[in-house]
Amino acid sequence: MMDTSAEDLRSPQRQLIECRMAHADLDALIDQAALAPQPLDELLLRRLKKRRLALRDQMARLQWMLDPKEPA
Repeated sequence: MMDTSAEDLRSPQRQLIECRMAHADLDALIDQAALAPQPLDELLLRRLKKRRLALRDQMARLQWMLDPKEPA
């Protein structure tokens, strides 16, 4: 029987998967906004792009945690 604690659910692997999903969702939303007949508010679009960049940075940190290039 496996004990699933809150810590297991927030493992770096799980966080990386969640970040990738959120990044893909933002990508799709930003792409849709670019094709929309009436573009999104410019401020909102900049915030979405900034959030996407933050997610990319977080994914890079998580990936490094999971697979560091230097021995610990």
